[in-house]
Amino acid sequence: MEHFLFDLDGTLLPMDQEVFVKFYMPMLAARFKDRGVPQEKLIGAVWNGVGSMVMNDGSRTNEDAFWDCFSRELSIERADVEDEVLDFYGNEFNRAIQSTRPDPAADRIIKYLKGKGKKIYLATNPIFPRCATLNRIRWAGLSAEDFEEITTYETCRYSKPNVGYYQEILDRQGLKAEECLMIGNDKREDLAAGKLGIRTYLVTECLEHAAEPGSPDYEGKNLEQLYEDLKELV
Repeated sequence: MEHFLFDLDGTLLPMDQEVFVKFYMPMLAARFKDRGVPQEKLIGAVWNGVGSMVMNDGSRTNEDAFWDCFSRELSIERADVEDEVLDFYGNEFNRAIQSTRPDPAADRIIKYLKGKGKKIYLATNPIFPRCATLNRIRWAGLSAEDFEEITTYETCRYSKPNVGYYQEILDRQGLKAEECLMIGNDKREDLAAGKLGIRTYLVTECLEHAAEPGSPDYEGKNLEQLYEDLKELV
């Protein structure tokens, strides 16, 4: 295999998604308190915006899908609040590293693959703005320069588990599915890549959607085991 697609949250950056979301969402909601938006309503609008991105049919970017929904839900103009939201994700959002468990094995894995001349892509669900994703990459002890591509809501028109998301990556990068391995922790979102012929590796330490049907081509309990397994797969 020549091309390695990695999920971020729960994979390269171990975390409990529920703990992570409960940590940072109230901080984002606090930014809207002076506008008279109750925390519960703000968080609900964010989740509905995420739902719009997940259901995106490719007719617009995930960024536009989110903001169209979010601004409609709160009766707020995008132009009036977008800079503040991006400022939050670029700065205060960094406190949320406390809710994650960075693992130094992530850096060892990336360095090992790059040392073997392999190409690496950050196939994180593109429901965050780029500034938020760049911060989470740093939390994981990695660098944006490690990746050929980083999927974010500005550039993608589909979200996981839609196979259109993975097809977009293949098309943009000119990749053949059989030369790729998708590595993630979510049976629903990450194993969907297998429908295109991409081989899959499931990291189970922070497993999501465990009851979903289907099996990965490979499986390991944590990043340390992934590191060892890659020595056999590369």
